[in-house]
Amino acid sequence: MRRIDSPLGEVRSLQRVTGGATKRTWSFDWHAAGHVDRLILQTVDALPARRHGPPKLAAAEDAALMVAARRAGVAAPVVRHVLQPDDALGDGTITERVDGETLGRKVVHDPALAPARRRLAAQCGAALARIHRMPPGGLGFLQRLSPADELATYGALLAEHDLGDPALAYALRWVGANLPRRWDVGVVHADFRTGNLIVGPEGLACILDWEIARIGDPMQDLAVLCLRTWRFGGAGEVGGFGSRAELYAAYEAAGGRVDVERVRFWEAFSNLKWAISCVRRGLATRADGRPASLELAAVGRRLEEPLWDFLALARSVA
Repeated sequence: MRRIDSPLGEVRSLQRVTGGATKRTWSFDWHAAGHVDRLILQTVDALPARRHGPPKLAAAEDAALMVAARRAGVAAPVVRHVLQPDDALGDGTITERVDGETLGRKVVHDPALAPARRRLAAQCGAALARIHRMPPGGLGFLQRLSPADELATYGALLAEHDLGDPALAYALRWVGANLPRRWDVGVVHADFRTGNLIVGPEGLACILDWEIARIGDPMQDLAVLCLRTWRFGGAGEVGGFGSRAELYAAYEAAGGRVDVERVRFWEAFSNLKWAISCVRRGLATRADGRPASLELAAVGRRLEEPLWDFLALARSVA
């Protein structure tokens, strides 16, 4: 790395850190002009020329969204650099490093974070309200998806795989029969959950992983945060750490409006989406036909968990 909007310097303490299934993440210190910047480098595979399927932002779009989020008062990462061709590192971003915990099980179980957990649901509610009020001007790269669009998109993804699963087939029919007749429109993070939040002693420190954001029904963000898959064994219905009452009250106090019925619909639908994602990951292959990775194969084995949760929610919503 030769430049980060600063004089020539030196990379030190470079180390690979835990990341998601689609990103490669490194932590490093940038020493330049007697100053040290603590930074994160994330690289991603370049998007295909013709996009299809659910939203997936290019690195420059991801960076632009994070900049806009910070402008709106949201605790998104501070973008320092978007990788350019002459950096010879591929597509990606460099952001400022934020102290705190991201591992879900530690967030919901570590005794040292108990004070943070007591305020975290309310902080998430306030943060989501700010995200959903973000002005869409300058964010024309975000796809606009209605609930019906979401169903068509994820149904098409499942259809790409030869998997005759009656539970998935039923779930698709149920979602189609229960699509909301009305919905609000706003910027949606779409992956706001435990594991994508940096949590420090004071609670929510930073919101990560903006690359599947879209324009759609904001209630789906509240729903994703409540999925049992992302509670990591914690007792709280919200992220494993809090209550729906705390989340909803803070969201409305910050200017949002909760539609509990739509949140429940999106909670069921989001379990179906995650089940479809498990199928895609579990069946992913390399060019030679071999499984893409052990990690992705392990994710595929979790298919039954979100399906079980979907069926329970569908019965309660019906």
